[in-house]
Amino acid sequence: MRILHLVHQYPPDHVGGTELYTVWLTRALQQQGHEVAVFHRRSAEGTGLSRRVDDGIAIWSVWHGRFQPTSRLLATFRNPALLHAFQEVVATFRPDIVHVEHLMGLPTQILDHLHQQQIPYVVTLWDFWWVCANAQLLTNYSQEICDGPNFYLNCAKCALARANQPQFPPAIPPLALPLAWRNGRLRRVLQQASKLIAPAEFVKQWYVDHGLPADKIEVLPPGLDYPSKPEVPPHDSFRVGYLGGLSWQKGVHVLVEAFAQLPETAELWIAGDTQFDPDYVKQLKRSGRAKFLGKLDRQQVWETLAQLDVVVVPSLWYETFCFVVSEAFAMGVPVITNDLGVLGERVRDGVDGLLVSPGDVDQLAQALQKLHDDPNLLHRLRQNIPTIDTVAEHTAVVTQLYHETLKQITR
Repeated sequence: MRILHLVHQYPPDHVGGTELYTVWLTRALQQQGHEVAVFHRRSAEGTGLSRRVDDGIAIWSVWHGRFQPTSRLLATFRNPALLHAFQEVVATFRPDIVHVEHLMGLPTQILDHLHQQQIPYVVTLWDFWWVCANAQLLTNYSQEICDGPNFYLNCAKCALARANQPQFPPAIPPLALPLAWRNGRLRRVLQQASKLIAPAEFVKQWYVDHGLPADKIEVLPPGLDYPSKPEVPPHDSFRVGYLGGLSWQKGVHVLVEAFAQLPETAELWIAGDTQFDPDYVKQLKRSGRAKFLGKLDRQQVWETLAQLDVVVVPSLWYETFCFVVSEAFAMGVPVITNDLGVLGERVRDGVDGLLVSPGDVDQLAQALQKLHDDPNLLHRLRQNIPTIDTVAEHTAVVTQLYHETLKQITR
């Protein structure tokens, strides 16, 4: 098969869960003998299209100005330069199928073009962007979890807050109209897709509740390649770890406050980019007890996880998969997380981790104290950690989905 992957951004410019998954999956597909390419948008001045080859995979990079929230939103409606570049890549590569990892900052006409050319495409629902312009169902004006559009008036309030504009009530209804139009266009291209992929059952059900047909959505949790757990010298302390983004919605401050209640025999290791939100990191560092490891490469991630007793994922918003849970489990480390959306689905309370209420400092402190005081409980949780599928195992399932899609098209 000739498989083109479409993603909003790509390494080395941007490195996140969706981007890394695209790298892993495309390489695994190529190792299976498929011809694979990637099309993505870059943030750069001017307009252009370039091609490079990484490990035998063609990477087409298109750019049309630097990323800005407003320009990304407007591109959804129309951007002739980006559309023309994509049409050129499709004509050159001639894909049998296209896998859409994300469309943020790219025009919906790209998928209309595939539909017109009768080239099937599948879409992975990595977040809630197809319904929520914020992508993560967290309001800009109150930092609360959102249920989705309410006549798009709440979406308009979010847009004003994101643009640092005052909440001027007369401006809200007119601004709601283009946001409703945006969602109409995105719904149409999702309906045109041959198949939709959800990384977790919670994500599937959320989209079903918001109007997509259940029989069109396949739940396929991503795989992960990981090393054997290295030998780690015994340690007397109780080591708690956090690996991920250092921002308010990730709830790291909740962990820092909860950890302050633990005795001095406990250690807190925090890994993440301290430059992403420096003011927030300053707030975290005021506790005085956390050890900040900075941004880790993949080898350092595994080495760090292997030395931890428990990983905490205190997110205050809806994650849609959370790779760090898989990474912790791969290294045999139990997870404490919030009983919230996917996180409450992935971690089994009292089996392979512990669940607490979102944002509840005292509950989290009690859970940490329980593991600190009871090595036998920690051991039982470790023994019950599930096996994590590899990228190769996941790729085999994705490939089967591609084949089934192509068979349906040719019938």
